[in-house]
Amino acid sequence: MLFTHYMRRVCLITLIASAACSRDSRSGDAAQEGSTAGKTDSTASSSSISLTAAQIAHGGVKWGVPAQTRVAGSVEIPGQLIANEDRMARLAAPAQGRVLVVHVSPGDRVSPGRALVTLESQEASMAQADLSKAQAELASRRAAAAYAKSARDRAERLLALKAIPRQDYERAVADDELARANVSQALAELQRTRSNASQLGMDARAGTMTVRSPIAGVITTRDVIPGAVVSAGAQLVTVTDPTTLWLTAALPEASSSQIVVGSPLRFTVPPYPSDTFVARVQSVSGAFDPTTRSLPVRGVVANGQGRLRPEMFARIWVENGAMQTVITVPEEAVQRMDGKDVVFVARPNASGGASFAKREVTTAGTIGGRTSILRGIAPGEMIVIEGAYAVKAELAKGKMPKMEM
Repeated sequence: MLFTHYMRRVCLITLIASAACSRDSRSGDAAQEGSTAGKTDSTASSSSISLTAAQIAHGGVKWGVPAQTRVAGSVEIPGQLIANEDRMARLAAPAQGRVLVVHVSPGDRVSPGRALVTLESQEASMAQADLSKAQAELASRRAAAAYAKSARDRAERLLALKAIPRQDYERAVADDELARANVSQALAELQRTRSNASQLGMDARAGTMTVRSPIAGVITTRDVIPGAVVSAGAQLVTVTDPTTLWLTAALPEASSSQIVVGSPLRFTVPPYPSDTFVARVQSVSGAFDPTTRSLPVRGVVANGQGRLRPEMFARIWVENGAMQTVITVPEEAVQRMDGKDVVFVARPNASGGASFAKREVTTAGTIGGRTSILRGIAPGEMIVIEGAYAVKAELAKGKMPKMEM
């Protein structure tokens, strides 16, 4: 009897525990569903926002259907800006030596003749000695020539007076001509030693070598430090004239027929995504790359303002001859968010407000203040054409996490 009563109590406790677990499970599922719904709403709000009529008026937001334009079709290819090697000087050590002073650092602007690196070298010391010896030899030969000239003049006067035999006069003439030849020889030796000293960049007083810039430009590399011992031909400093750059690209085979020397290449670079730059084709390779089936092309870019820099990546648009219809929007309609180009699609409501959805687009550069849109906008869609920055700012506010109280 007691055992039966005990078993009934165990069953009752088990039933109560099962019911409690069932309630907890349902509560957990509901909480998880609520969390998921919250994430969905958060995701949706991160790409769209609704503004009232007052907010729209305050931000100067206007929308409309963008225009469509018939333009020559183009393809996008990657490219890269590099230094113009026709306007570059890679300076090397003229002889083996030890670096005494490096006068410049990367980024410094230099003018022609500016001292870049000073070295101490045995060859410079030998060149200095040769130069001094040549100068002394020339002075000695000139003194001998002056004496020979005066002896010849005296012999000529005495011969006129018949005071000396003609043989003595002829010997004086020969001595004078020999002295002149010796002067010419000494002068040639001096010029040789001076040329050697100039090539070494030798300072005659200090007996050191100084490497100087042959052009005006910017120091792009510095490959030595004071105290280093370098061999002849070792790279020291590179000077680049940044007023022009090269744009290199590899054209697809299908688009290669449209490119000739002098053709324009439109391109953009990541630091200035809304600006379009133009290069002129300087050279086109005579053969395709057998591996990539592409045609190497090089263009020249004017860079007077210095906004572009070597090693920048570029997006290049090459016309392929076919006409196509593209959507163009005002330049300010395209904004940059999370590293991508976006526009805002507008959906007005009856109260004067509107909702705006962020839409990623693929652009094809900006000309005359209007940006061409290749992909992302359907014909007839209304997008923000003025005040896009205000919409972007409001959308950024909506993405900021809210503080929990």
